[in-house]
Amino acid sequence: MEKTRVKAPLGRPRGFDAEEALERAMRVFWEKGYEGAGLSDLTEAMGITRTSMYAAFGNKEALFRKALERYTRGPASYAARAVGETTAREVAEAFLAGAVGATTSPGRPAGCLGVQGALATGEPGRPAREALAAWREDGVTLLRDRFRQAAGAGDLPPTADPGTLARYLMTVANGIAVQAAGGAGREALEEVARLAMGAWPS
Repeated sequence: MEKTRVKAPLGRPRGFDAEEALERAMRVFWEKGYEGAGLSDLTEAMGITRTSMYAAFGNKEALFRKALERYTRGPASYAARAVGETTAREVAEAFLAGAVGATTSPGRPAGCLGVQGALATGEPGRPAREALAAWREDGVTLLRDRFRQAAGAGDLPPTADPGTLARYLMTVANGIAVQAAGGAGREALEEVARLAMGAWPS
């Protein structure tokens, strides 16, 4: 008698750890950028099929946004911690130190996902480029609001503009990320951060 083979339902996602898969996707985007990260790169790193990826995370753009959220909670969480420091100067120092640490950590891609993720994208990468521009602007807002509090408490001189200080720090941090991606080491970038703090209003 001929045996009948029972086929598994098509498109059924195989079991996998969604958080671990997202962590791996984040690293691929971090290392290769939005356009450089192909679907094959992502699914291979995540250890899942395209069908499972779409079912769990949506399309590539949606996956990128989720990866960016994970990056914000993980490697880039130094920003949220920095604004909890006591003085405005300590906030600035912690923010730049965090930027150096996040962009030069052993075992991680060099540089910053938020800076490199969509630097060279064409039209298909527009959503990622816009998402990262908004992400960086959120960082400026976070710092600006904290420095406004500092100014109100007399922790900054009256001539210091909280918005300008916030954008100054973000600009330096972005430059640190680009330099790290180009191979600059932690000690050299720590020196850059110290030099940048020389311009801080006293």
